[in-house]
Amino acid sequence: MKAVVRAASLTIHNRYPPDRIVADPELNHAFIAECQRLGLSGSIKGLNQQLLNLRKAGDLKGLPRSRRTSFPNEEDYRFASEIAARYLERQKGVTVDEIICDPELVREFDSIAADLAPVFSPFQYRWAALNLRKAKRLKPELLSRVAPAQTVSLGLVTQLDVVSISSKQGLYVFYDPDSRQTLYVGEAANLRKRLEKHLDHSDNKSLARWFWEHGFEKLYLELHLLPDATQTRVRRALEAELIASRRPTFNVQGR
Repeated sequence: MKAVVRAASLTIHNRYPPDRIVADPELNHAFIAECQRLGLSGSIKGLNQQLLNLRKAGDLKGLPRSRRTSFPNEEDYRFASEIAARYLERQKGVTVDEIICDPELVREFDSIAADLAPVFSPFQYRWAALNLRKAKRLKPELLSRVAPAQTVSLGLVTQLDVVSISSKQGLYVFYDPDSRQTLYVGEAANLRKRLEKHLDHSDNKSLARWFWEHGFEKLYLELHLLPDATQTRVRRALEAELIASRRPTFNVQGR
């Protein structure tokens, strides 16, 4: 299988690296079609993963120097790609490479990124996520794998019915895609009560001022509902990990 996958990539690569063959919808379609023509019947996800594994193992050395891929406006949608990748990491326990390789996951990733930063192409969102990974901006949030959330959700604050939010413990993250920033990360023993306070008049003065000046119209909220048995110290450690990873604007001294 390895030899056939390598041969398929050599046929269609057009001097582009394996990451682009997997992330670019047109190149990936050509790669999968060539694999099938050569007799492979594996899943699209499996074939894509095999190609990236060959790259990681150094089994594609000796190929012509790769052409560079870049977009002049990547900063306009990079943040959307980061949120989408982080959300799927928390919700499904997957890495960026696993997202890009899997047709179902990458469609969900594309949809989330497009909601946050419309008008760009699926390839642009995917390439931005891969660039974040290469820049070590998407390091795994390891504690969340040891103490995973029961559910993870993401949506517009304006579409949120606060009464429907669980009164159980959890974590929350406020995002503003327009300014491309994570505003605030928090933890609570009672999510509903804590979020009611924030949305009425936050006790974080800087965040309250931001809400007053900008409103909630385009604000996104990510919620992590934690198991009942999660200890307070674990919940606060999860919050600290989120703060270190998401770099929120209005958190001070981890609170």
